[in-house]
Amino acid sequence: MAREMILVLDFGGQYNQLIARRVRENNVYCEVHTALSIEKIRELKPSGIILTGGPQSVYASDSLLPPVELFELGVPVLGICYGAQAMAHVLGGEVKPATVSEYGRTEVEVVGASKLFSSVEKNSVVWMSHTDRIVTAPENFSVTAATNNCPIAAMEDPDKNFYAVQFHPEVVHTVEGKKIFSNFVDICGVARDWKMSSFVVDTIKQLKNKIGGGKVLCALSGGVDSSVAAVLLSKAVGKNLTCVFVDHGLLRKNEAAQVEEAFSKFDLNFIKVDAGERFLSKLRGVVEPERKRKIIGEEFIRVFEEVSKKIGAVDYLVQGTIYPDVIESGLGKSAVIKSHHNVGGLPDFVDFKEIVEPLRLLFKDEVREAGRELGLPEEIVSRQPFPGPGLGIRIIGEVTAEKVKLVQDADAIYREEIDKAGIKHLAQYFAALTNMRSVGVMGDGRTYDFAIALRAVLTSDFMTAEAAQIPWDVLSRAANRIVNEVKGVNRVLYDCTSKPPATIEFE
Repeated sequence: MAREMILVLDFGGQYNQLIARRVRENNVYCEVHTALSIEKIRELKPSGIILTGGPQSVYASDSLLPPVELFELGVPVLGICYGAQAMAHVLGGEVKPATVSEYGRTEVEVVGASKLFSSVEKNSVVWMSHTDRIVTAPENFSVTAATNNCPIAAMEDPDKNFYAVQFHPEVVHTVEGKKIFSNFVDICGVARDWKMSSFVVDTIKQLKNKIGGGKVLCALSGGVDSSVAAVLLSKAVGKNLTCVFVDHGLLRKNEAAQVEEAFSKFDLNFIKVDAGERFLSKLRGVVEPERKRKIIGEEFIRVFEEVSKKIGAVDYLVQGTIYPDVIESGLGKSAVIKSHHNVGGLPDFVDFKEIVEPLRLLFKDEVREAGRELGLPEEIVSRQPFPGPGLGIRIIGEVTAEKVKLVQDADAIYREEIDKAGIKHLAQYFAALTNMRSVGVMGDGRTYDFAIALRAVLTSDFMTAEAAQIPWDVLSRAANRIVNEVKGVNRVLYDCTSKPPATIEFE
């Protein structure tokens, strides 16, 4: 697809996915890649390049460094944190351990004229996270910002459009961060014309060319991601698409029936597979989260393979994988946060010609926008995310039928109370079953039962999130009902942790 794009070269930093978000917020297409050769970079023909942060030192024997040829491509380059240090090192500057490491909120002062800092306040707050720092800028670079402990907090060579910042403009804590990214987009000279309508049209065209007359099986969960993927494929290949909904026994209360009813209204080849006992038997005795995810991921694939043999000669398996799934499952040298069942949880052997993931480079809010472009009803587009492994990762420890019912009932009560209260702004909320048992008293008798944890978060992209401040009376009503109506629970907790350091799901 011929289009302007900004390339993000990933060096393993924790905020790299946010860099792509900030670029796309400017209606510019952006991709994150790692360990690319200079030949591959040339093939991508980026309009600009961003070098990300990372946990390494430029002097370490195994450190990733951008090839010097990258700086000869004639396109603007922005280095962030480790990316700034790597730029300095490769271009002849000097990087050393900082005498005082900086972490968190830091005051920065813009000390020189700069396109990157156009309309940025002279003094503002940025987010630092580094132990090394640039002590000597490369030849022809000028210093454009400084902090008390970091004399070269930003530098640039405006003639070659090379820019570097030691801080993280991508995080919300950097007050002028969005303006800095907007300025870099202007420096790159891109048109700011990447829209979801063009993504939908282009993707359907690509899928038609790729698949032709081949048969396609779509893994349909009923959530927004797989639903949007299904409609994209339906428009591309028509009746050659079969949508398979697997009830793995780990769904929310009454969810299987709701999904089946919702998709009976669409002109799709729809197959429902009841596999609850099968999945529970595979999970028996398993407590480690990554093992649970991988078992569920493999079993999904095996079910799809069996269905494909029944309907005959299926070439492609379609999944609703989105960008946060890919990033959290590990990208290059980035850490694996958790293996998503449709990415890192896949088995080594998959009996399909190819797995097709048309939403792989979209964030959650972009997927919703694509769904609206495709004409999906709002009740599906706005549906709360539900993880593919389902309640299997909302039950800490071993998964059993009894625990599944317990958390289903608690979750249903929590949802009812949120709905009754008219709370509409939550990005995601649910009940999870902890593996903790504690002493309680009911009817003058001692109990020793489970604790339920309630979770609710606010987020736009699901890569970062903050805990929602649910009114106390709503939480109190939900807690009282859960303890009184769900046998086996005698305590209810509320999770007030943000992401990071926590993840949204418990496992």
